[in-house]
Amino acid sequence: MTLGAATTGQEAGVEAAVARARTAQGQWGGECVSRRLRVVRLLRELAAGCAEELAAAGVSDGHGVEEVLLAEVLPLLEACRFLERQAADLLKPVSYGQRGRPLWLPGVRSVQYREPFGVVAVVSPGNYPLFLGAVSVVQALVAGNAVVWKPAPGGGRVAGFFASLLFEAGLPEHVLEVLPEAAECGRVLVESAVDKVVFTGGHANGVDVASRLARNLVPVVLELSGCDAVFVRSDADLPLVAKALRFGLTFNESRTCLAPRRVFVARSVSGELERLLQSGLAASRRLLSCSGWSGERVGALREVLRDAVAGGARFVHGGPDASGEIQLPCVVADASPGMRLFAEDVFAPVLGIMAVDSDAEALELASKCGFALGASIFSRDADAAARMAAGVRCGLVSVNDLIVPSADPRIAFGGAGRSGYGVTRGAEGLLELTRIKVVQTRSGGGTTHLAEAGPGVAMVSALARMLYGRGFGTRFRAFCEVVRKGLSARSAGT
Repeated sequence: MTLGAATTGQEAGVEAAVARARTAQGQWGGECVSRRLRVVRLLRELAAGCAEELAAAGVSDGHGVEEVLLAEVLPLLEACRFLERQAADLLKPVSYGQRGRPLWLPGVRSVQYREPFGVVAVVSPGNYPLFLGAVSVVQALVAGNAVVWKPAPGGGRVAGFFASLLFEAGLPEHVLEVLPEAAECGRVLVESAVDKVVFTGGHANGVDVASRLARNLVPVVLELSGCDAVFVRSDADLPLVAKALRFGLTFNESRTCLAPRRVFVARSVSGELERLLQSGLAASRRLLSCSGWSGERVGALREVLRDAVAGGARFVHGGPDASGEIQLPCVVADASPGMRLFAEDVFAPVLGIMAVDSDAEALELASKCGFALGASIFSRDADAAARMAAGVRCGLVSVNDLIVPSADPRIAFGGAGRSGYGVTRGAEGLLELTRIKVVQTRSGGGTTHLAEAGPGVAMVSALARMLYGRGFGTRFRAFCEVVRKGLSARSAGT
């Protein structure tokens, strides 16, 4: 999404949508969680009944109905089921009574509540126009928020279809507002009177959104670009690695934030991996082309490839042909961390391969990239893979797979560094869309702190040693001192 200037009419339309959502949220937020989850259950059943029609509404040039069903509809339905099973427990109040309470807070009971923010803006991308937006929409609604959803250009049809299913399932009018696709509406939305924003998109746009929201201290979840690393150890199943990389380069035209971009492979097996990957891509039935791309996108890829070749890389597959047209997907070997391919969010089917001599070297070279969304490790040694996973800075690590495991609805998803902050999906994604309120009630005594005369430095110091000092002897002596001072103070008071 690119934020641009909006017309007066667009500004008024967005502001009116936010106002309608805020009015509707008052009643919706007051509903019990079970009532809100009944809407989700009916939504799931309706969506399952028209799954193919829903998928057809989300078809784009990148994939067809079958891929939308697999990549978006099925994970969305499972995300709904997860909320049906878990949301009530996750959102219920938590009481803190006597157990674990500080001794100097006698009689205080605390209850922590999860409350909705109010109006949540969801700004979703065009690569997965249904799944990435709808999961956040449903989670926000379950938490008691109203939602204003700004789909990316090309995503309005499926967003509208999904909204119609929600209303058919019993969602009250205006609790969800779907804005037009026009990119300018996004700028107006993030500068409107919303209470939280969930933004999924490129790094540059994420920085722009965060800076606009910072002026009014509006919190935001930023799910931004990736430049994901794949670590291939010498003991890896190389045919599996080649299949996984081929999948990552071709599925949805590699328009996936978790798609592989950087491969760090053990030098002893790098040549074999190149051979397997080249033959696998040559035999692939997934034909990719730049024909539908914008000139800007083609130019960006051309610059990245030119930079790689200038840095000593060579093509293993794809690249410019004799006429200058770029053949996809592009795979280059002899890459290096200094190349743009290893440092930028290249949203295209392109991959760089670099041979390394150890796991430590691979991790060190991978850390030079500012993006930290996901990574994959391929190894037959589970312990070695686990050690390596612990050393990767990112939000999600897959071992012996990539991309698909992230669709597990139980799993929170988010990155670090240039890949954003906050999480979507899973329990944490639901809780991200609530604010915490704590109510503390005192019953009985324990209000000596309200007295005009305090307990005194000596008493407080002894109390600290009694409660937190080292060793039984220290704590016991402090206990005796506290008792003596307490009796002395009581005697003086009488």
